[in-house]
Amino acid sequence: MKTDSSDKKEKRVDSHYNLSDIEFDKQFSNCVLDPKLFSHEAHLRLGWLNIKNYGLEKGEERIQQQLLNYVEHVGAQDKYNTTVTIVAMRAINHFMKQSKTKSFKDFIAENVRLKTNFKELIAKHYSYDIFITDIGKDKFIEPDVLPFSI
Repeated sequence: MKTDSSDKKEKRVDSHYNLSDIEFDKQFSNCVLDPKLFSHEAHLRLGWLNIKNYGLEKGEERIQQQLLNYVEHVGAQDKYNTTVTIVAMRAINHFMKQSKTKSFKDFIAENVRLKTNFKELIAKHYSYDIFITDIGKDKFIEPDVLPFSI
């Protein structure tokens, strides 16, 4: 049974769905999206939108700039990691190629591992934890175990 606090947390995490794709992207790009709404799932949504609208290469460039602007605006520059950003985009792209869904909500429901097992998925590609090391924070480091298929 869910507690009141877990219900509130779930509602807060899913609150980004209250915004249309266009409004979500616009608010994030303009650095006015409430940081409480920018959960891991919302981060995946931003990646999905960028790939859907711009393709992988341009989407990777765009999301990096969006994230850099946003983290600077909210004073969280230490949280940005180039390698994690590119890896997330490539993982999202991998699953998008296999999906027939048209909405992010359907996409993430179909590929829930991106939301619940993201670190485990990425760990298969690197011999070290890219989430806790400074290696790759400022530039993308290719996987040293298993390359990404693009």
